[in-house]
Amino acid sequence: MAAALWEPLADWALAEQRRRGRMLVLGLCGPQGSGKSTAAEAMRVRSEACGARTAVLSLDDLYLGRAERARLANSVHPLLTTRGPPGTHNVALGERVLEALAAPGETALPRFDKAADDGGAPTRFVGPADVVIFEGWCVGARPQSDADLSAPVNDLEAEADPNGVWRRFVNSALGGSYQRLFARIDRLVLLRPPAFEVVVGWRREQERALGPRALMTPDQITRFVQHYERLSRWIDRDMPGRADVVVELDAARRVRSVVGL
Repeated sequence: MAAALWEPLADWALAEQRRRGRMLVLGLCGPQGSGKSTAAEAMRVRSEACGARTAVLSLDDLYLGRAERARLANSVHPLLTTRGPPGTHNVALGERVLEALAAPGETALPRFDKAADDGGAPTRFVGPADVVIFEGWCVGARPQSDADLSAPVNDLEAEADPNGVWRRFVNSALGGSYQRLFARIDRLVLLRPPAFEVVVGWRREQERALGPRALMTPDQITRFVQHYERLSRWIDRDMPGRADVVVELDAARRVRSVVGL
């Protein structure tokens, strides 16, 4: 797949960067388990082999730590304990990192330790970057309308958020600071699953791959993924018509089609 898709996609991004004559931020959006990290690394390797200084920034590495999310859970809604949805990231940090990557010198790239559920040791990147691959499950997403928030989409929302406080907070965050962060994206690529239902299976595969380091049972994963369901379904409806490249995947993550490349 690297030769068939990720390398041509990296070449396309690099050609766009050279045409613009400045750092290019390539947004890579896809649900949990869709292969974003693998794709980003393959594109980074290809881009650097072509002589471009290339950094990868993951939305996951911008998570708020456990203590900060606990404060949100106490002051806004208990569901904010769970990291992932908008409102649980340090968006300002992401903006600072992208700003720093465009300039000469060393930039600390944040890393989040999921086992510790807190920030980890950053890595160092010497810039300026030519290409930044910014990957994450809701990178480039737009907020829903208020009317779309009224009815719960799954058992989690029906049981834990019957009045919609959590989902409105998440949507408001997405419509605010996240839009400023996503406005820095120059080109947007969407990895699109055949249906949301396959995402639970993909996430379980990820957990099994951790072996003894696995943190969740299959039932816990099902509940966990429900935190992402609303926005994932919305992205599937809203983003294909405006992403620069849409990669349609099958249930085994094989590429069915590519539009825009």
